[in-house]
Amino acid sequence: MSFASLGLSAPILEAVAKQGYETPSPIQAQAIPAILEGKDVMAAAQTGTGKTAGFTLPLLEKLSGGQPARSHHIRALILTPTRELAAQVGENVAKYSKNLPINSAVVFGGVKANQQINRLRQGADVLVATPGRLMDLHSQNAVKFRDVEILVLDEADRMLDMGFIRDIRKILALLPKQRQNLLFSATFSDDIRALAKGLVNNPVEIDVNPRNQTAPTVKQWICPVDQKKKANLLTKLLNERKWKQVLVFTKTKHGANRLATHLESRGISSAAIHGNKSQGARTKALANFKSGDVRVLVATDIAARGLDIEQLPQVVNFELPHVAEDYVHRIGRTGRAGCVGEAISLVCADEFGDLIAIERLTKQILDREIIEGFEPSINLPVSRLDTRPLQPKTAKKPNSNGEKRSYSNSKPASRRRATPRSDDAPRSEGAKPARKPRPTDAKVTDGKPPRRTPQRNRKPAVTAN
Repeated sequence: MSFASLGLSAPILEAVAKQGYETPSPIQAQAIPAILEGKDVMAAAQTGTGKTAGFTLPLLEKLSGGQPARSHHIRALILTPTRELAAQVGENVAKYSKNLPINSAVVFGGVKANQQINRLRQGADVLVATPGRLMDLHSQNAVKFRDVEILVLDEADRMLDMGFIRDIRKILALLPKQRQNLLFSATFSDDIRALAKGLVNNPVEIDVNPRNQTAPTVKQWICPVDQKKKANLLTKLLNERKWKQVLVFTKTKHGANRLATHLESRGISSAAIHGNKSQGARTKALANFKSGDVRVLVATDIAARGLDIEQLPQVVNFELPHVAEDYVHRIGRTGRAGCVGEAISLVCADEFGDLIAIERLTKQILDREIIEGFEPSINLPVSRLDTRPLQPKTAKKPNSNGEKRSYSNSKPASRRRATPRSDDAPRSEGAKPARKPRPTDAKVTDGKPPRRTPQRNRKPAVTAN
């Protein structure tokens, strides 16, 4: 099968060929014809499967025959959870529309809005946006939704995890009723299906990959090592194995900064990318990493989705993620589009529970290699594959904002952690619960009168002379 057989026009086929693609991936082969027919689509696909082109190519094909966007108006809206993913999708739209009379724009938080407002004055056929910044721009009348023909929710499961559900619902309420809806997600979870009920109409469902399956082209192995020796072990592996381009994941922002500083002090060019970095710093670090000027990019899970680095050879888990599914997304940065990749995890004894959850999720025991001179003082127990069926995610009680939270049952409740909020997530999400009223806040508590202020703390009464 070729791209020409999918019904795409010559200008788009020429742009695709220029990117070096000849044969559509499974997600593209199924999604493109359905979208061209005007059907709503729900597609489940893991990272690295070509899903971005799966919705971008037919979207451009459909828009190419219409009238250009009016001032402040847009014709197609693509929502993404993170800035990096928005920028990446925007780049793909620009590449594939190079030979078409179509203009596009990208808006996200972390940068000043004035330039984005000025850009939207001329309108955009395709707008790629994060929900928070889009709502800000709409409140300033910088963008109008009356002409939207196609809506795409990319990484929909991630947007729900990051607390964008309220903004998404507000945006949906502002869009025209008659439109085409495309929902792309890593999985068809219960939360995704609940969202889809109010979004897609008689959708074509596409599921090209079993859930949480890692790419067979990625070699996975672990290094048992003490936590304090991880930085030195990574330095040794980088030097002795001559790794040239490595994406390293840490759990915390401060940990990413410390590791990047450590590697720089050892003569290894490194940069950190996380939520505390300005958008300019994040963009520069990623650009330098892609060009080869930076050898190691140290990232938190904000970069687990949306980074498309061509033929990235190695991914290192400096620390295992607490949520097993995040491991799949992390190592999905390598071994993309059929290329060979390698995923290495540095694991200490305290992370054994996380390792068991990952091996259970991916249904495989990871190979181990102990590096000479870095033998752990506390041995990492031997893994035994848990073949019991994974329990579906269970809904938790609503938080103070009335939103439900759900977590995987693959870890004990005491060790569960919520997915870190992105910079673009609404500030109201994750707020502390309201303070419970004290007895003195009410006239009567538990049938008793409120506690009176002790006499010694009372101010003397003021009497008239």
